[in-house]
Amino acid sequence: MPVSQAKVKSVLSGDTLVLTSVQNPSQERTLSLAFVSAPRIRREGDEPFAFESRDFLRRMVVGKVIQFNVLYNIPTGVKRDYGTVTLQGGQSLPEAAVTEGWVKIREDAARKDDAEESKSLLEKLELQEAKAKADSKGVWAGSSGKLETAYDIPGPAAFADQWKGKSLDAIVERVLSGDRMILRLFVSPIKHTQTLVVVAGIRAPSTKRTNPSDGKEQPAEPFGEEAHQFVETRLLQRNVKVDILGVNPQSQLVCSVKHPNGSIAEFLLKSGLARCTDFHSIMLGGEMATLRQAEKLAKEKKSGLFKAHVATKGSGTGEVEAVVSRVQTADTIYLRSKSGGEKRVSLSSIRQPKPTDPKQAPFQPDAKEFLRKKLIGKHVRMTVDGKKAASEGYEEREVVTVIQNNKNIAMLLVEAGYASVIRHRRDDDDRSPFYDDLLAAEEAALKDEKGMWSPKPPAVKTYQDYSENLQKAKIQSSVLQRQKKIPAIVDFIKSGSRFTILIPRENVKLTFVLSGIRAPRSARNANEKGEPFGQEAHDFAVRRCMQRDVEIDVENTDKVGGFIGTLYTNRENFAKLLLEEGLASVHAYSAEQSGNATELFAAESKAKEARKGMWHDWDPSNEEDGDTIHPSGEVNGTNGMATNGNADKPSRKKDYRDVVITTIDPTTLHFKIQVIGQGTASLTTLMSSFRSFHLSPTNSKPISSPPKVGDLVAAKFTEDGEWYRAKVRRNDREAKTAEVLYVDYGNSESLPYSQLRPLTQQQFGIQALKPQAVDAVLSFLQFPTNPEYLADAVDFLGAQTGDRQLVANVDYTAPDGTLYVTLFDPKVSEGVEQSLNADVISEGLAMFPRKLKAWERDADVLEALKKREEDAKSERRGMWEYGDLTED
Repeated sequence: MPVSQAKVKSVLSGDTLVLTSVQNPSQERTLSLAFVSAPRIRREGDEPFAFESRDFLRRMVVGKVIQFNVLYNIPTGVKRDYGTVTLQGGQSLPEAAVTEGWVKIREDAARKDDAEESKSLLEKLELQEAKAKADSKGVWAGSSGKLETAYDIPGPAAFADQWKGKSLDAIVERVLSGDRMILRLFVSPIKHTQTLVVVAGIRAPSTKRTNPSDGKEQPAEPFGEEAHQFVETRLLQRNVKVDILGVNPQSQLVCSVKHPNGSIAEFLLKSGLARCTDFHSIMLGGEMATLRQAEKLAKEKKSGLFKAHVATKGSGTGEVEAVVSRVQTADTIYLRSKSGGEKRVSLSSIRQPKPTDPKQAPFQPDAKEFLRKKLIGKHVRMTVDGKKAASEGYEEREVVTVIQNNKNIAMLLVEAGYASVIRHRRDDDDRSPFYDDLLAAEEAALKDEKGMWSPKPPAVKTYQDYSENLQKAKIQSSVLQRQKKIPAIVDFIKSGSRFTILIPRENVKLTFVLSGIRAPRSARNANEKGEPFGQEAHDFAVRRCMQRDVEIDVENTDKVGGFIGTLYTNRENFAKLLLEEGLASVHAYSAEQSGNATELFAAESKAKEARKGMWHDWDPSNEEDGDTIHPSGEVNGTNGMATNGNADKPSRKKDYRDVVITTIDPTTLHFKIQVIGQGTASLTTLMSSFRSFHLSPTNSKPISSPPKVGDLVAAKFTEDGEWYRAKVRRNDREAKTAEVLYVDYGNSESLPYSQLRPLTQQQFGIQALKPQAVDAVLSFLQFPTNPEYLADAVDFLGAQTGDRQLVANVDYTAPDGTLYVTLFDPKVSEGVEQSLNADVISEGLAMFPRKLKAWERDADVLEALKKREEDAKSERRGMWEYGDLTED
């Protein structure tokens, strides 16, 4: 008989094979093993040992090239050939199946073929069957061989949850397309589940199919048949490992199907017979990156589906370093390159909370603030991933991945629930290289209800405008002046020296003007012309301050509700920075009032010498020397306080200092002041270390012997329980108490020895930092001796100076170091005549001195003080309530 060759495609049962031509796999035929029959696999219930019988044959022949010859066929019904099979290893069928007991000899076997060769084969089979029976092999075993097979899964989602994270053994029963197949899942040794599954991570083109609604045949998509053939030849009736990942919207199981050689999805992608699908990315996690790489290789080789693929042209710049200059939204920022150029870019593959979504829109401010805190002013690494087409009035712009401190900023936004991930079109390659990680992060944020995924709306922050009108500004200015270094954010820049400031902790918005300088005005619109260097000053302020965290000190208000003061960026006075760049000039009087005159004048001088900015053509020979008295009597260089040409008196000495009154002596009206500046800054640092030192148990030992008058000690102040530097003034050995003077604040109290500790540490001594409390007296005043009026004066001064920073002009320094001063409130005082000294006289709490000291006689405020006294007398204020005390 003729012998034919074929390849076994599949096994229908323990006695039937489906063969394909070796040269043409599309040609198929069915061959049953001669003289034998096997138990049948049926949907309504398998016969005993049906699966085991088929599985014996499947493992032996599927995918192998065999030789066969047909002994006979049955022409009735469907024509079927019966014959024998020889494997390349020499094994023969049906002999091997009968020997193992997985098939039975048909009762009518002797009538099938009368050839001598067939009779000889039949006799041999009968002997083998008898031996299998005797050995209880296969179907002749005593157990029932019953296997439960389910063809439907009642709850696919629950089934997926049950088996998620576990691998199941399976057999591919049928291949429907490149990404869909029917699997027999081995749920347990006696229970199998047969169901359709979708291969995770890919979408393969569909095969030819018939539409069930109208019966019309739909042609296959390009490369659909090739993808089907690719999978079928490799997986049909093969053992595979299945990782169940979840279900798709059609309630079909989504699985990773792995042959011993690897994932079938990866092989399909490398061959260009499938595309990656984003819908399964979250399920696959890190495995998705492998599939993306496989697809990338197919695109580069232009294989299969990608034969017409055109690679997207990259920017060619690779990774670029830049500085984030502005945050427009939670997904769009401005980057400034090393060359100074600025461009707007969008973060790849993410979107800020949608303004049209009522649930997401309220989170827009929080998302933008989150990004501002992370990026503004920071150096970042940027990689261009593609371009975003122009839309809705926006020009085309690049989409980028931004890395800061080795962290993907887009990832941080998504993880915090402040951005969603864009679902790209299948052909959209302008996406983040971390796209799958972004999808996983979004899923985690959704699950944890973070940010805009929270069911609770965010707290609405409404900023109150303190600069709405002048009256409101003046009321709030007094509150802000008592605070120092107020944390704030620059929200908008109006010019080089004028800003819109947000104070988040107060929910306050205000207009802020830099004190001590004048910056040239920039143009407010295209039709307006700005002053020279106005735009440069504006741009410099934008680069250094826009959206930055800053600190402000409020000193005063202007005529339109703006708050005047000092702005610190990175702990530097920004007015000084403008001056150093030659983009502003010093406003002398304002600078002196602010207490920063020395610093600002030095910065301006530095810019002049370097010929920067507005000083590019500065000629020092054209500047007059300060405080020069000309023959006419005119005085120049008085910091904006010059007298007119026929003035008959020189101006009083100008020595303005920012001060705080710490203590007032109720018996003499002398007081202690701290001069704000480097000394007080050093005191803050010293006191921090001083407190930490005394908190340590090892430094808690009190003084060992009674202190001496003049000794420096550490004293525990009664009111706050903190330790301060002090000097012993009196000592009571019997009571074991000492009166101490706190050298940095000027107040004193009596303390028991137990509240004193030795001050022998050099880092805290007066050599390290001199005492900060300085003796001072109000100039041009003579206080009453009457205790009642004296007490009124003490109360008045306490109310006017308590917890307030003032400006003192040092009129004279006595040989013992006492300062004679004129005090000004920078919020109120607009000239030298509006002083606290003058207010004391106006209230009738002091009089103009009857005898003037030598340094007082030429002062320019004497007439004004005399006028104040005359007014107090006429209105019977204070000590003048019963008349003029100076009259005999």
